[in-house]
Amino acid sequence: MPEAGTPQEFIDGLDEPRRADVAALDALIREAAPDLEPVMAGTMLGYGPFHYRYASGREGDATVIALASQKRHISLYVLCSVDGGYLAEKYAARLPRASIGKSCVRFPRLAVVDTEVLRELVAEAGRLGSGDAAGVS
Repeated sequence: MPEAGTPQEFIDGLDEPRRADVAALDALIREAAPDLEPVMAGTMLGYGPFHYRYASGREGDATVIALASQKRHISLYVLCSVDGGYLAEKYAARLPRASIGKSCVRFPRLAVVDTEVLRELVAEAGRLGSGDAAGVS
């Protein structure tokens, strides 16, 4: 897929049925975390851009939430931590049909996951990551 310039161009460039799933997730994220600005983050949709700098001097740009359409699955990246752990992992038991990594929730289709649980995850990330990116790791 050619690189998109805007979130809508990214969505429009997807084939069905993936387009509908990603559009629904985009709407869910925008509604549940309205303070996180939607942007293109490389080849992903990003929400809540921020700049980071480590004590080592390494720095870069990231987003609190990112959404990627991959060949076999949709990946929802959540760059937040809570209580010393990764926020996405906190929701693993409530998303049994998704594959959960430290900061990533992967699933083949939106229909296999509980969208209300995704909404809670995104809303919590929005609360943690808005403003000065507190809670973002």
